[in-house]
Amino acid sequence: MYIGIDVGGTTIKYSLLTTQGEVIDKQSVSTPKERTDFIDELVKIINDLSQAEKVDGIGISMPGIVRQDGYLITAGSIKALDDFPLRDTLLERTNHQYDIVIENDANAVAFAEKWIGNAQGVDNYVCLVLGTGVGGGIVINGDIYRGAHGMAGEFGWMLIDHLPEEGNIEAASVNYHSAVVLGLCQQYNELKAKDNPSFEPINDARIIFDSEETDPIAAMVLKHFYRDIAITILNLYANFDPALVLIGGAISTNAHFMDRLRETVDDYSRRHNSIAYVMGKTIGPIKATHLQNDAGMIGAVYRLHQEKGE
Repeated sequence: MYIGIDVGGTTIKYSLLTTQGEVIDKQSVSTPKERTDFIDELVKIINDLSQAEKVDGIGISMPGIVRQDGYLITAGSIKALDDFPLRDTLLERTNHQYDIVIENDANAVAFAEKWIGNAQGVDNYVCLVLGTGVGGGIVINGDIYRGAHGMAGEFGWMLIDHLPEEGNIEAASVNYHSAVVLGLCQQYNELKAKDNPSFEPINDARIIFDSEETDPIAAMVLKHFYRDIAITILNLYANFDPALVLIGGAISTNAHFMDRLRETVDDYSRRHNSIAYVMGKTIGPIKATHLQNDAGMIGAVYRLHQEKGE
């Protein structure tokens, strides 16, 4: 039995998992923002779950740039954990009783899909996770590609728009165009506020999708949203030649979104002469991830499963 922990900016989800990746009695708590409180909460989770079952290891999914040794270079919105040796700290606090791995959250999603999801039997694929920002997992020859420092797969940092002449250029990045919150919702909020200064900003993209037929601003930002994700995917095709592109995040459960995304990618592919030439020969399909809210826990545990050879 394993412990799986999925750390998000607002919530920590955790559960016992079997050696087949089955999630048993998932629970959640709010994510502490201070380092000491955060570590205390993880230790409490580990102690509580290990009293119920014999635990063979602990897999933790974390936002940010995570080195393979479990050192956090960044930790997403949990700024107190930037530049922090999370794995070593937890090993010390638990008296080295357990094997512990710390995995980037998007890498964990990619791992989970390989184990018991939609990437089973696929050795080369990319996973694009659309949420507050845009994360990514790259699987090459059956294993995660991490890069030299654990930063590979930060697809949200790629630049896809005209750059400003001076100052911060990050507004031209994938995060600010293709993410659900930083991109779609933020662009919608900005345009609605210009049209109506009393407009209350929203963070729920479903409102935008539901009003597409009646709200010209919603229709416009959605058109740009699909375009920018499609451009990102075409760039991933050119860079990685994946056999499969997986789309993760809650939005991927929306069948209409997935269908329209595929249509947009197909349209743009046909308008790109070189890509059009190899369509049907090298361009992999686009699928939604199979494992939704549990993917982080499952994927982090999969690394333990791999290392133990079970």
